[in-house]
Amino acid sequence: MNESMSAIAPVSSLPARDRRPYPRGAADPAAEERIRLLRGGGVAVVVHLPETGLPEVLHWGRDLGELDAGDLDQLRLARSRPVSPSALDEPWPLTLLPGEHDGWEGRPGFAAHRDGRAEHPRWTVTETETGPGALRVRAAADGLAIDCAIALDAAGIVRVELEVTNTGAVPLALAALEAALPVGDRVGEVLDFTGRWTRERVPQRRTLAQGSHVRETRRGRTGHDAPHVLALGTGGFSADAGEVWAVHLAWSGDAVYRHDALPEAGPLLGAGPLLRPGEIALAPGEAFRSPTAVFAWSDEGTDGIGVRLHQSVRARPAHPQGPRPVVLNTWEAVYFQHDLGKLATLAETAAAVGVERFVLDDGWFRGRRDDTTGLGDWTVDPDIWPQGLHPIADRVRSLGMQFGLWFEPEMVNPDSEIARDHPEWMLQPLDAGIRAWRGQYVLNLAHPAAFEYLLDAISAIVGEYRLDYIKWDQNRDLIEAVHDGRANVHRHTEAVYRLLDHLRARHPALEIESCASGGARVDLGILDRTDRVWASDTNDPIERLAIQRWTELLLPLELIGSHIGPPVAHTTHRAASLDFRIAVALFGSAGIEWDLTSCTPAELEQLRSGIACYRRLRGLLHTGRLTHPDTGDDGADATAVIAEDHSRAVVRLARHATANRALAPLLRIPGLDSRARYRVAPVAELRTPRGLDETPPPWLRDGLLLPGAALADVGLQPPLLAPGEALVLELVRETRD
Repeated sequence: MNESMSAIAPVSSLPARDRRPYPRGAADPAAEERIRLLRGGGVAVVVHLPETGLPEVLHWGRDLGELDAGDLDQLRLARSRPVSPSALDEPWPLTLLPGEHDGWEGRPGFAAHRDGRAEHPRWTVTETETGPGALRVRAAADGLAIDCAIALDAAGIVRVELEVTNTGAVPLALAALEAALPVGDRVGEVLDFTGRWTRERVPQRRTLAQGSHVRETRRGRTGHDAPHVLALGTGGFSADAGEVWAVHLAWSGDAVYRHDALPEAGPLLGAGPLLRPGEIALAPGEAFRSPTAVFAWSDEGTDGIGVRLHQSVRARPAHPQGPRPVVLNTWEAVYFQHDLGKLATLAETAAAVGVERFVLDDGWFRGRRDDTTGLGDWTVDPDIWPQGLHPIADRVRSLGMQFGLWFEPEMVNPDSEIARDHPEWMLQPLDAGIRAWRGQYVLNLAHPAAFEYLLDAISAIVGEYRLDYIKWDQNRDLIEAVHDGRANVHRHTEAVYRLLDHLRARHPALEIESCASGGARVDLGILDRTDRVWASDTNDPIERLAIQRWTELLLPLELIGSHIGPPVAHTTHRAASLDFRIAVALFGSAGIEWDLTSCTPAELEQLRSGIACYRRLRGLLHTGRLTHPDTGDDGADATAVIAEDHSRAVVRLARHATANRALAPLLRIPGLDSRARYRVAPVAELRTPRGLDETPPPWLRDGLLLPGAALADVGLQPPLLAPGEALVLELVRETRD
């Protein structure tokens, strides 16, 4: 619905009699036109729409119930700011895109210039559209137009999109376009993330401080050290308690995460793309759309944020449907040593233990003997595969498995035909002295010819071998990424998205995994175009516990690749039992990355049981509510998945460090049906930790039958596990007679 805003006066310009308090139920005649209430999933967003200036969010948080026009106007009056001492002479608004003209003296949401002349736009609303849970506001200023879209979905997730258009006659250099929402004054702590290769998504917490604080990513991809999710919460917020406001930028390039707490304003939270100098120059008539900023609120701690995000992600039309197949990836089994006989035997062994998808990793294409050659030449190497990949693909399919292949489309080795024949396609010219990374450089996907080459070359392989799956890798940060003299990270990232979109359009059944040196491209932007992410290049289960736990804040388990690696992890050289490796991989999109031809019969039988367990439970694991019960023990983590109808649950207790106490704290399991009774027992297909054979807790041998209220408020006594041990429990609700 389009509504003209031309007749609506801003609050500051109304006569005093029109700004007086209204009795309950009696509305300011203009209030209904000026204020919008969005509700969904237990969340409310109240937006004030002045004629002059951009939208101002009056409330984002707990649902306020049904509010009529009079209530909304009273809320506006309740939120009206006074004039601060030694400050601007009139009250000023804190808008969706805060700027100096509003009175905001923190980091601006919009920044631009024309030939060095700063832009401080005086926005006037020209049009609004209102739909279920959605609001779109269009505004104009001298030489500018902006489109602000706010959508609140059934999970309570708020998405904000911004698009600015240069309506002037002079080119516009854009420097910032960052959405920001206000949060509760009660916040006192900040959570975000850092990390490195094989140790991604490490949480870091600190006290909220005054000022404008910014986390920038300048890696040309999301990054191993990405902020991931930036959250502000009430003091001491935890996994299951406290009020939390959070933001994630659905974007795979350079990014800005910001939070501001100024003396003259309440705290706010925001995110947007990091735009390098001169990167976005809009000619007259051109527009720039910012990546989507995804905002989440919870009054149930960080798990509440995760539950909302998971529900929202699962509601996407393109969310992967059907059971997530058990994957075997060949990398840690054969590395670059491709041999048909070895790979065929590996496939036969994999099929025998229940693997459903076989993925041939790096080393199959022309000239690829190690990681210094061949990258970019996407044709099958005839020396290694004289009959093409048909023999291995046909054998895999004859065993009842899907067939997938590894690509790294965005990269190129200098020692490749592509680099020699088309130096103009390089995003980083080889003669510019730019530093290599893993012996490779970047193709400029914004170059039309390079884009078409990749689309046609990959599509030809997908078509010839009827690929079911691609592992799409990206193994370096982008530095000095320049095209025609201009910084080019943003347009390169947009081109990556277009390439994925075109490939999926040509091959609608194809599934794609996002991998970037492991977990350096984990974000909702890439997941709009792919079917899962590879969380990390480490398969060390101790490391994976922490990595997956915080990847789970953003993503549900079915989108997180988690594999059973070899007995000794190739990244940490740490040994781990097969019991533990299976228990960790179970909670994800499970697979194997191990030379199964080296396994003993006992190991293969244990793998078969573990995969059977995953296949039986994945319907619950990939649809249920994911939480992380407090273990009361810094050396142990608990992960629980509870069915939406509360009929079943799976709980994993895993120890990664020695306990401080000889008696483990009681394990409480909240979130069940408090009035129902649950049968609690170890998962049948998995072995209990070996140390429990002689001295298990009394209940462990025969199980328990307890009400959900008792499991939540009293809990059960877990065994004292050793580091590198896990216990997986299954809870089944007893049916009533």
